[in-house]
Amino acid sequence: MNVGFIGLGNMGKPMALNLVKAGFDVVVLSRSQGPVDELVAAGACQVKSLTEVASFCDVVCTCLPEVSTSEHVYLGSDGLVASGRPGQVLVEHSTISPSLARRVGDAAAVRGVGYLDAPISGGVGGATGGTLTIMASGDTEWFKKAKPVLEGMGKNIHHVGVVGQGTMFKLVNQLLTSVHTLAACEALLLGKRAGVDLNQLVDVLETSWGASTLLLRHAPLIISGDYGSQAPTRLLVKDMGLIQEVADELGLPLPLGERTRALLDEAVRRGLGDVDVASLITVLEGQAGG
Repeated sequence: MNVGFIGLGNMGKPMALNLVKAGFDVVVLSRSQGPVDELVAAGACQVKSLTEVASFCDVVCTCLPEVSTSEHVYLGSDGLVASGRPGQVLVEHSTISPSLARRVGDAAAVRGVGYLDAPISGGVGGATGGTLTIMASGDTEWFKKAKPVLEGMGKNIHHVGVVGQGTMFKLVNQLLTSVHTLAACEALLLGKRAGVDLNQLVDVLETSWGASTLLLRHAPLIISGDYGSQAPTRLLVKDMGLIQEVADELGLPLPLGERTRALLDEAVRRGLGDVDVASLITVLEGQAGG
């Protein structure tokens, strides 16, 4: 099966590499040449345009950082939908809005092209290890056709309903991710200010009710002070904006979400947009006078 992959960032590059390792014929397209060169060295082929990706591939996957980029890649005049072929499946792994997912799905259906909004969770570690959770939504026919490709990148593959539902599942996950990040940072700051041994604290919390995936993920970064950029704060800010849009449409207040979003916005204003979200603790420290 020929598989296209567009967007070779922190998540996309290891996902595409896993498809090569799984034996798929992979073609790649990305803004940065470095990751493309790595994929080509691993056995993938490079193409130069969206039209070329669509013409070569049975399944095309995308993993893009911005909603506007996804809209252009799918719905632009030379985009994947306009260039798509009947029977082909387009798979969107980016976090977008449910309304955009439905628009793309409707446009693809007119051309007989399959579409799944199939966002992912598991971070760079999950992308590298091929253990991602994938929340795919769309027609069962298209899901079955794309499933072998999804299984090349993830361990927990879920078909969650009609187009748009996968994105909604992801936004719920991202709300929890954001709130749990704030809770982990606040709790560790409390322990730090009280003078407790943070390494021992995390050992205790790991087997206690206060444990969470995000606490255990963020704690080593916070303790070392070396945050890196695997999960940039700006991407969670983008996701929280999408969550707020949906909440506003539903007339649903999200008090914890709104507080967390305000702090994430402040982190970006402080120059932490490209720094890992664990650095949110530095915003709390600044507000506390530390």
